[in-house]
Amino acid sequence: MAEQETVRENSRKVREGTVVSAKMDKTVVVAVTDHVRHRRYGKTLQRTRKFYAHDEANDAREGDRVRITETRPLSRLKRWRLVEVLERAR
Repeated sequence: MAEQETVRENSRKVREGTVVSAKMDKTVVVAVTDHVRHRRYGKTLQRTRKFYAHDEANDAREGDRVRITETRPLSRLKRWRLVEVLERAR
């Protein structure tokens, strides 16, 4: 029998945002800003959502720009994992 490759149909979501809190152990809160157009009026709106992300190495600090990806539920609020720190806070 030929071996089948396991290919995920839906790849995991990836977001970029700013760390707004790094006070917890192995957890960071990342604010992700999206620009969406209003359905009726066409004005561009700024929508911000906060995601709790797992940071195994406690690497990220407040103000850092980071990339996070979707993962299995790690706790009641954590469903994201820190992939990399894109830019350090000044």
